[in-house]
Amino acid sequence: MDQNLLVATGIKVTYAKHAGLFGSKPSTPVLHGVDIRIGKGQTVGIVGESGSGKTTLGRALLRLVDVSAGKIAFDGRNITHIPETEMRPLRRRMQMIFQDPMASLNPRHTIRRILTGPLLLHGLAGDAATALEQVKSVLDRVSLPAACVERYPHELSGGQRQRIGIARAVLMQPDFVLADEIVSGLDVSTQAQALKLLKGLSRELGLAMAFISHDLSVIRAVCDYVYVMRLGKVVEEGPCEQVFASPSAAYTRALLDAIPLPEYDPGWLERRTET
Repeated sequence: MDQNLLVATGIKVTYAKHAGLFGSKPSTPVLHGVDIRIGKGQTVGIVGESGSGKTTLGRALLRLVDVSAGKIAFDGRNITHIPETEMRPLRRRMQMIFQDPMASLNPRHTIRRILTGPLLLHGLAGDAATALEQVKSVLDRVSLPAACVERYPHELSGGQRQRIGIARAVLMQPDFVLADEIVSGLDVSTQAQALKLLKGLSRELGLAMAFISHDLSVIRAVCDYVYVMRLGKVVEEGPCEQVFASPSAAYTRALLDAIPLPEYDPGWLERRTET
């Protein structure tokens, strides 16, 4: 039985040329033949500096950007170029948590509408009352009061909005979740709460997750395996413990030297969230 949920091989992404003010601009290659495997229930980190291609890779895995070469397989099915009509049923199983929750939450809708709408759309709830009960149950799991359903996004704190983003992804009962820099705008204590929550939900629900971040400490605290990217290529990969303890690529060593990591303490998430 294949334990790989998402497999990408030889992925290339090129942003097509377009006409600018002074004429056409050349095509820009962003990913240069990237290979990545994410196992069922596995949490994989994708790390690299700004411009390394990590966000483009994440969006390519979800078929949010087209690939110019390579293959993407989800649960054994080649989804590289299937039409959107065939892709749509898979969208529920492949969820994304965005870096800026305000940009992904409709400011004119209450949390009730934001969260119950997808449940009804995908047939995960038969009616509005059932959908609301499911929403309240998930809000409880992400430590938000049920009263949040009547609020608008701007009435919540940044940490609460990020929990709404997590709740929205979990409600879809996905197999795979892509989390793109989701704690970069939060204070350290709120970061720890969100990371602990995601880690717990991943274990509890058996989710596979790709965690995109420039923060090496975050990757090491949450992930099992890590891919290090530079200029659209994977320069190193391996179990987090191994890569952080003895990196083989010069670029990975430079990243670690530029942002020295504290002595690893596996219990820091728990203690941080208790303060």
